[in-house]
Amino acid sequence: MKMNLKVFFLSMVMILALSEFTSCKPVKKEEKKAEASNQPSIEEAIKQEQKLVTDYHSIPVQYRVKSANGGTIQHIEYKSKKYFGDGSENIKKANVYLPAGYEEGKAAGKKYGVLYLMHGIGGSENEWGMTDDNSLVKKLMDNLISKGDIEPFIVITPNGKSAYNPEHPDQSIQAFYKFGEELRNDLIPYMDANYATYADREGRAMAGLSMGGMQTINIGICECLDLLSWYGAFSAAPTSYDAARVAAYVDSHPEFKINYFYNICGKEDRIAY
Repeated sequence: MKMNLKVFFLSMVMILALSEFTSCKPVKKEEKKAEASNQPSIEEAIKQEQKLVTDYHSIPVQYRVKSANGGTIQHIEYKSKKYFGDGSENIKKANVYLPAGYEEGKAAGKKYGVLYLMHGIGGSENEWGMTDDNSLVKKLMDNLISKGDIEPFIVITPNGKSAYNPEHPDQSIQAFYKFGEELRNDLIPYMDANYATYADREGRAMAGLSMGGMQTINIGICECLDLLSWYGAFSAAPTSYDAARVAAYVDSHPEFKINYFYNICGKEDRIAY
């Protein structure tokens, strides 16, 4: 089996622990309505999202240490377009985690699943910290794999904005909603062409926090259901489609089964959908 529930669930545990999502009790519909009028501004959302997380008590220490024979992180560039803009060429950056033994596995014909891990409203491809050997994501993946808790898979953290205008940074918020075209036309084809991936929806997962959670729901499920089959949304942005709309879309495409959809937010989180 290319990816299974255990693999994806444990990767979700990794993400939740890293993002320090606490107080994860379900929110009642009435409470959502009451809080809807008290949503924070974009500036406040960015400020909260960029707070440095230092309390990793929920992650067992044996998963937070460097692995002697861990995987590697690569920094890539791929050609895309300014889908929110004039459609001109746009060179995008991303970080890629490759599990230990990847090159040997590739040479032997082994294929790997891919998790497309999305950042929040104020972030970039570096928000998850997957930039060097000190990366907590890398440490978690290395240890989960070496201990046999999960099967090896690739993680990529792209920039979820499909254009950026430095003179009008507020406009880049709208670029989040155009990422589906980049994902379909540029990023997934790049990964499948340059890495040993399964190259089908059974081997692809998408997850993210805040705006990345919105992208997982609105884009991953409701635009790219034919490309992905595993999903995780964490404190998804308020502009995420509601459950009825998502369910209706999924029901209208019975040929594309969702293997797993993990959706969570904290009761205290005013930003969460």
